[in-house]
Amino acid sequence: MMRAIRQSRLGGPEVLEEVEVSRPEPIGNEILVAVHAAGLNPTDWKHRAGAMRLGEPPFVLGWDVSGVVEEVGAGVTVLQPGDEVFGMLPYPKWHGAHAEFAVSPARALVRKPAGLSHVEAAALPLASMTAWQALVDTAVVQPGQRVLVHAAAGGVGHLAVQIAKARGAYVIGTASADKHEFVRGLGADEVIDYRSQDFVSAAPDMDMVLMPFIGRDRLRSLENLRPGGILVSLLPIELDEVHARAAQLGVRATGMQVEYDHAGMSAVAELAADGRLRPHVEKVYPLSEAARAHAHGESGHVTGKLVLSVRA
Repeated sequence: MMRAIRQSRLGGPEVLEEVEVSRPEPIGNEILVAVHAAGLNPTDWKHRAGAMRLGEPPFVLGWDVSGVVEEVGAGVTVLQPGDEVFGMLPYPKWHGAHAEFAVSPARALVRKPAGLSHVEAAALPLASMTAWQALVDTAVVQPGQRVLVHAAAGGVGHLAVQIAKARGAYVIGTASADKHEFVRGLGADEVIDYRSQDFVSAAPDMDMVLMPFIGRDRLRSLENLRPGGILVSLLPIELDEVHARAAQLGVRATGMQVEYDHAGMSAVAELAADGRLRPHVEKVYPLSEAARAHAHGESGHVTGKLVLSVRA
């Protein structure tokens, strides 16, 4: 048996309960991980509330995991019991990181850099892979290009700034004034106060815009782009007017959803090992206080990431 945070109905943070459930067992090409820390992402509270659906409860949420390999299934050669690993369980249907043990495809996780704690490592996977897949796989950001990162102090945003800088880009971030010093500390070349400045006029001729939220700003952000540039939304673009306006301006607009990728996770691990990518963890909650962590995350004012500590 093991402790896990499970919900039997959709709703607010109060539906999350600490329960005893059967420990999962790995089958072929899978590993069992003793979870030391598990990250939280907005998708966790959206699935908890039913804004995004995994199917009907009960279920255990969580995609970000850092821990130690406890057992390997048949055919696994890349990892062995005792290896410290981290990564993202395949999103969205493979979840369950908010528990003492989690099963994962062996190649969804990679070895944890020695310089990262389990808490730091657990803060990286889903958010860093989102940023990597947007910047590198989708936009193919090159040295010297200009990149605008909206919500640059947030979970994805603060990692995207660092990844873009590692790619040699000139990076402009948007953030509230009280977070400007933090964003500059990540390496941003300029920071825009979205409350008092017009981000369109303040950041012209961008090669890429990263948009982690929905709303009319996606339409306006197309005007930040130079011809041939690309806006990457981290949520689907369903507004025909966005695509129509992009065509008028000679730019591109696309929406993406993160997926697990061994090569991408390995690249993120390498950046972290070299010190070029460090997550900022605003607060660590014990597993038993997952409901409080969800409430904190839903406030919308988190700088960086929140993490659940499973094993002290």
